[in-house]
Amino acid sequence: MLTFFAGMMTVPLVIPFQKALQVHGDMASTFLVWAAIEEFFKFGAAYLVAIRLKEDNEPVDALIYMMTVALGFAAMENSIFILKPISEGIFSQGFITGNIRFIGASLLHTLASATIGIALGLSFYKAKSTKVISTLLALVIATILHTMFNLLIMREHSGTTFATFGFVWISVVVLMLFFERIKNIYAVNKL
Repeated sequence: MLTFFAGMMTVPLVIPFQKALQVHGDMASTFLVWAAIEEFFKFGAAYLVAIRLKEDNEPVDALIYMMTVALGFAAMENSIFILKPISEGIFSQGFITGNIRFIGASLLHTLASATIGIALGLSFYKAKSTKVISTLLALVIATILHTMFNLLIMREHSGTTFATFGFVWISVVVLMLFFERIKNIYAVNKL
């Protein structure tokens, strides 16, 4: 519960950084910077409230914590996007926005953060330097996935939107396979 709440509280922390670091006239650079900020803050929240603690004692734990932070982040972010049109009396837009964000943004945030959790899970019994390198690489991959999704979803073509959502759903299936793989990692001294 604390991890979910930490994800929610990350959104108000992220917004000022995103506003300050907006690259005017260059949507791709702006989305890259914004995605990096969001992925860094989500990882930071999970690290502070869960991953660095003794409760993170199995390879699958970090993956669960990262996904939970992402769901908290998506819940808060989706609420902001839904409440804005509703507060302006445009209820239909709030409803449509809510459905689209639930399908796309919630899965995207979960997938991007899970990428970091997968790296942490796969490197759980490895040397600290391996964990750090894996985490940094996963942050880069999560940022790239997040940026690509945002750029593709901004295109107004229904074919692009369909392909983007299809990619996310396929990636979720891959995520589940990694989840099963990580659940079966054991320490040598526990066998």
